[in-house]
Amino acid sequence: MAGPKLEVADIFRRYGQAYREMHGPSMSTAQRRVMTAIEVCRTAALGGQIEQCDSCGQRRICYRSCRNRHCPKCQSLARAEWIEHRQAELLNCEYFHVVFTVPDKIAAIAYQNKDVVYSILFQATSETLLTIANDPKHLGAEIGFFAVLHSWGSSLLHHPHLHCVVPGGGLSPDGARWIPCTPGFFLPVRVLSLLFRRLFVEHLQNAFDSGKLRFFSTLETLGDRREFARYLESVSKVKWVVYAKRPFAGPEQVLDYVGRYTHRVAISNNRLLDIEGGQVSFRYKDYRNSNQAKTMTLSTEEFIRRFLLHVLPRGFHRIRYYGFLGNRFRREKLARCRQLLSMTLPQVSPTQSADSDYHERHEELTGTSLRICPLCHHGHMVVVELLQPLRTPAIKDSS
Repeated sequence: MAGPKLEVADIFRRYGQAYREMHGPSMSTAQRRVMTAIEVCRTAALGGQIEQCDSCGQRRICYRSCRNRHCPKCQSLARAEWIEHRQAELLNCEYFHVVFTVPDKIAAIAYQNKDVVYSILFQATSETLLTIANDPKHLGAEIGFFAVLHSWGSSLLHHPHLHCVVPGGGLSPDGARWIPCTPGFFLPVRVLSLLFRRLFVEHLQNAFDSGKLRFFSTLETLGDRREFARYLESVSKVKWVVYAKRPFAGPEQVLDYVGRYTHRVAISNNRLLDIEGGQVSFRYKDYRNSNQAKTMTLSTEEFIRRFLLHVLPRGFHRIRYYGFLGNRFRREKLARCRQLLSMTLPQVSPTQSADSDYHERHEELTGTSLRICPLCHHGHMVVVELLQPLRTPAIKDSS
């Protein structure tokens, strides 16, 4: 199947240098690395190999991928590997999808303090879900879930929120019983919203008091304690949105659906429509107007600015696990959950070595062969020559 005709890489290659010259002083090192990675991805700059069909003689050049987590072309294998690792963690119960968002005023602080405020978003969300679920008035159980950070809306503007995927039940306090949710209902979103707001504001105040927040430009006045207090008071009075999507049809649907969330980037190449005259046109959904599909046109400068809004700090983990899915006790507690749900032990795939062949790994995980000749469809592509990289930019960021 042919790939997209237009790519984010085309925009960066054509207009990236002008953007750097104009906005270089305000760009972070992480943003520069992402731009470079996307520009050189699958080009001669990274090297590669020449392959030839052992049947018809067809040749092709295969350049290496940048493997940067922000690159639209480098997520399919990472997504497939993540799904494979999660297969053994699926439980035979209903699953729920809960989304936590923050107001625009908090989003503004988050953009200037990504590492700190995004971490607070994870902390407040996890504490909220674990606390309310553990309350005997609601579920009275220890739940387990994972949360995925997205920082964008469909139009690429800054909109931090967490997607949480939660099994519909949990372990009793003594670990002797599986306590299921009411069918079709997880936890009351209003109760979640109120606690989430309180915890987030408390953690943000603590971050301010400990000197972890920095403010500049239009938010510079928030460095003053009284101004910051007034700002927090205003966001404490507005509604913080927590909403639950429709429950998944079953455990099998969970990973297929959520896999699209875990390794999504700000915009995929297949949403791009046109790059002409210094402007970019792309498809988006207008969520305020019944999710209507619309077209947006931005200057290339504004498009690049919006894309770079969503570059994460280096090493920041955008997928995190909590409760009985927390890394420390995951194996033991999942085994107990399976026992209580009368589930058989999952089949564990043999661990792949770090240097296992990319083509084999891709075929194993995706079911699509990269070795079959695209011309004759029955020969196999064999490496006949290695291509050395033209340069070795420091671009890898697959955390």
